Amino acid sequence: MSTRRVALSIVAFAMLLAVSAFADSQARIVRLSNVEGSVQIDRGTGQGFEKAFLNMPVTQGNKIRTGDDGRAEVEFEDGSALRMTPNTVLEFPQLSLRDSGGKVSTINIQQGTAYVNFAGKDNDEFALNFGREKLALTHPAHLRIEMGDAQATVAVFKGEASVQTPSETVEIGKKQTATFDLANKDTASVAKNLEQDPYDSWDKQQNKYQDRYSNNGYSAYSPYAYGTSDLNYYGQFFNVPGYGYVWQPYFAGAGWDPYANGAWMWYPGYGYSWVSAYPWGWTPYHYGSWLFVPSYGWMWQPGGSWAGWNSVPRVVNPPANFQLPHPPTTGHSTIVVNRGPATGGGTTGNKVIVRSGSAGLGIPRGSVRDLGRVQRQVTDRGAVTTTVHPAPVTPPAAVTRGTTATRPAATTTPRISAPAPHMSVPRPAPHSASPHASTPHK
Repeated sequence: MSTRRVALSIVAFAMLLAVSAFADSQARIVRLSNVEGSVQIDRGTGQGFEKAFLNMPVTQGNKIRTGDDGRAEVEFEDGSALRMTPNTVLEFPQLSLRDSGGKVSTINIQQGTAYVNFAGKDNDEFALNFGREKLALTHPAHLRIEMGDAQATVAVFKGEASVQTPSETVEIGKKQTATFDLANKDTASVAKNLEQDPYDSWDKQQNKYQDRYSNNGYSAYSPYAYGTSDLNYYGQFFNVPGYGYVWQPYFAGAGWDPYANGAWMWYPGYGYSWVSAYPWGWTPYHYGSWLFVPSYGWMWQPGGSWAGWNSVPRVVNPPANFQLPHPPTTGHSTIVVNRGPATGGGTTGNKVIVRSGSAGLGIPRGSVRDLGRVQRQVTDRGAVTTTVHPAPVTPPAAVTRGTTATRPAATTTPRISAPAPHMSVPRPAPHSASPHASTPHK
């Protein structure tokens, strides 16, 4: 064998080893995709539980808990979702990647109620532990797990589930509920019905949102599915001559840039990561490129490789006054960035103020019909007040099964209506300045 062939063989073997080592050691992260009310996270920094923010990475070993009025959602790479109701505590002891590419996710439900909508991709393993029970999912399923003081219940809406107890395996079919007596040797019983929970409607609305907006628009842009529905709801894909298909958030406005609002957050063993404050702010900060096009403004372009933990997507053709984002090189504290134009004023009753430059801030997911139409109004006027559908309603409180504690009241979420615009939307008009576009936060 020639010296050249030997060298090439050594290089190829080294590259193979590097790929295998990368697969074994790659930091796998999932997304904290929805935060409502009081939600806290323990990142393992030694500070215990701290306030959680939308789009924070969730890594192996992290814990999340919700308060009396808190609800949260964690979104996985394949689009699977795990939702938490008030007074729920979850731990993520395993978020790993096998050499084969299969993802292993293990979640401990320490207390409260969690909903799971599992996509069931090939080779992926998804396990939920509660008490001494382990629920393993390998096929698509939608279910609810309630962990009380004396008993736990598993209700299966779609698919099926298998639960391993210390003494037996319990099979739960569609529209069945299994009850586990935690105080009596984990004795299990299966009923062929589903007892409703006050938060079932909230979970159902979130599923409708994910299904509708993940299946509309340009979706073949990323190796991962998480974040797709938010991109399709909060913005639009379109073709720009010379650049190809790009995505832009609604209400970007003059003076806005993609790093105007967010924070650099530090995680032990990983370092700093950029956490966007925008409700769509996941995929565009881990993949692709941000580019600035005159008369269009900032837009995101898919392509390339998934960005590393400490890096940010490539920035192309930025304006002269734009400062490239760089993670801090020292320290562990959170570095907040809040220099964007005036943002949305949040919801008051069933109304929300939408301003140019807000880029979707202050708009609850799925709450406003046809954001493309509102975008055109904001372009003309600078700001509009629009209706949230419907106004939030608080039903009576309910009691958790298996415990004597009274659960906080559920809140009805906004109804999902018309699909978001997508690739077929005509090219947007150039941005026009608004009265709010030059008013910075600080």
